[in-house]
Order: sequence, then structure tokens, then C-alpha cells
Amino acid sequence: MKYSFMSFSAPDASLAELVGLAARLGYDGIEPRIDAGHKHGVEVGISHDKCAEYKKIAADAGIGIACVATSCRFADDTVLLSNIEYAKQVLWLANELGAGCIRVFGGQLSDPDNRPDAIFRVASALRELSGVAGDVKICLETHDSWCDPANVAAVMELCGCDNVGVNWDIMHPVLTAHKSITESFAAIGKWVAHVHVHDGSRDSGKLEMLPIGSGKVDHKAALKCLLGSGYTGFISGEWINWNYPDHLAHELATLKRLEAELTL
Repeated sequence: MKYSFMSFSAPDASLAELVGLAARLGYDGIEPRIDAGHKHGVEVGISHDKCAEYKKIAADAGIGIACVATSCRFADDTVLLSNIEYAKQVLWLANELGAGCIRVFGGQLSDPDNRPDAIFRVASALRELSGVAGDVKICLETHDSWCDPANVAAVMELCGCDNVGVNWDIMHPVLTAHKSITESFAAIGKWVAHVHVHDGSRDSGKLEMLPIGSGKVDHKAALKCLLGSGYTGFISGEWINWNYPDHLAHELATLKRLEAELTL
């Protein structure tokens, strides 16, 4: 398995610092989150030369740019067109950087009672973007109004584009849609092209983020699904506002231990 982490883990780090941190701790990649005030410098609007500089920094260290994570969303028709146009700019950025994919959201439904209409809108947006995606895959995350993998699967079926896939955030279907890891993967596994991992619980009545193995999300089951499917993408940790020198090493060690237990 290839492991990466999102820039939420070290939002004040430059791109070079993120790459150095990944290399030092044994990660295989990094995932810059754009439009979040992070200091890595990877943002829409940077030049071709700056992209080439960032790409070389990562390549020289043997670190992949796993994904460019966005907030683009397509279910709400009031912001649909602007989000499509912005996503096109992100795709240019990701291609320049040599990133494997971009992460997008479905977003909140403009009409919560009309799921079929939202599925059509998101699928249509993704299909349009697929035509300008280049070498980058567009990955819809199991997130917000799309935590139920069945709804994401419906989008994938309708879209039908090889360069559109799923960013499986393994926590949200479990804690929000009450779907097990195996149920989730059964629904969307054939489209999974990027993975987000983190653990948590709602036992206190609100979402509490916890170290892997301390919450309600069965990471070993997720790794088993991915290993069994021949998954070759990145598994990216999304850890926000934690003490990164400690948690990045600890979480990676846990993931690698679970993987080793499955491959003995």
C-alpha cells in the first residue's frame, strides 16, 4: 500500500517542508488541500514554472503528489456552473503537478427531497469535467450529502467515465450513513481510486476524531478490501489540527501494522 497525508496535518508547512516530512517519516506521498489557507503554495493561479518547481521538489525526494483536494461541489444548482469552471482550473493545476487525481464533493442538495435530480446534476458535471481531465482522475468523495455509498454508486453508474472515480472516505459512511466497511466497499469498490482514512466516534453526541484503532472505523477491514481488490492508489490520512510530529508517525505505524497482519 502507498500512504500519504493531507496538508491539514501541517498547514503552516511549505511544499518542500511537507515533502521532507513525508520522506523522513516513511510516507509515499502528500495531498495538498487547496483554498484552505495552507502554506504549501499549491493553489489555482500559480504559474507553469512554479508547478514545475513543486513537481521537481517532490520527485527528487521520491514523494508523490497523491491528490489535489478541492471543495468543488456540484449538487447545488445555484453554484454549479462556477464550481465546474473552477474544477477545470484545478485539473490544469493537477496535470501540471503530475498529481494522480483531484478530490471533489457532491455537496449539499439544493432540494433535499429530490435525490434523483441531484444524482443527475453531479454525474453530468463529472462527465463534462472528464473531457478536460487529461491524465488526472476526478474522485467524488463519500462526504456531506453523499456519505451513503449507494448514492455515490448511482452517480458513477450514470456518469460512466473511466477517468471519474470515488474518493472513499472510510469514516463518513460508517458514522453518518451507518454502513459497514464491507457494505461500503461492496457498493463502490470498483470505482475507488483514492482513499481517506481517519478514525472517530459519535458516542459523545458529536463527532470526535480519534487515533486509528480507538474509534468506530474498522481500518483493518478497509485494508483487507483494498488489498483484495488489487488497489494501487494512495491511502491518505486526513488529520486536522493534531500535533503532527507525533500523530503522523503513530498513524502510519498503525496502518502498516494492520497491513502486515493481513499479508503474513
